[in-house]
Amino acid sequence: MAEAEAVSVEGWDFSWLAGRATEERPSWGYQRTMSERLACASAALDIQTGGGEVLAGAAKLPPVMVATESWPPNVAEATARLHPLGAVVVADADEPPLPFADGAFDLVTSRHPVTVWWDEIARVLRPGGKYFSQQVGPASVFELVEYFLGPQPEHVRRTRHPEDARRAAEAAGLEVVDLRAESLRTEFFDIGAVIYFLRKVVWMVPGFTVAQYRDRLRELDELIREEGVFVAQTTRFLIEAVKG
Repeated sequence: MAEAEAVSVEGWDFSWLAGRATEERPSWGYQRTMSERLACASAALDIQTGGGEVLAGAAKLPPVMVATESWPPNVAEATARLHPLGAVVVADADEPPLPFADGAFDLVTSRHPVTVWWDEIARVLRPGGKYFSQQVGPASVFELVEYFLGPQPEHVRRTRHPEDARRAAEAAGLEVVDLRAESLRTEFFDIGAVIYFLRKVVWMVPGFTVAQYRDRLRELDELIREEGVFVAQTTRFLIEAVKG
């Protein structure tokens, strides 16, 4: 518990969890398919890039490659990682408007955006341009969330439903050409993995601290020791939309 409470959670690298937790990956392989689309683009924007880890894994970036990020430590990390690859990182508050001209990009990507401003995405896309994104689905890892917060109301459990994303994209004038969702197995093998995850993914249990939840953490530690694992279901969906 002390180790997990002290380790840095900056950036969007989860390598500290190696051997402590596993998360099944969606069948569509987001980074690979994103990389294929980037290779064909002339100007692309990656929104909420985090530390730039996913974008940096692309095999080829387009001639114009821009990424936005709001959290200052991530801005610094993404800049160090992406500038050598020819990408520009822009500090942006994740509030409309995006700091780009109308029709500036033929591809907009985003992996696990916290918020999606569909009208802005449509505005900065050129006609025929595409939005390609993997997003967190409804009630993701809620077995863990509800362990600490108790049962959540249905409207909370339904947040981030892929059909809501479809309707919002269409309302902004985009045509959804692909929408896929999957439920994936996530396993936590020790209490340190749980603490690290909740410290890093801060919206799962808002205001989480070890001190506040020490008793529940001790109970969960005993459960994991007895059963060998705590299992939750992660939900993800892939959405691709085209501007007419």
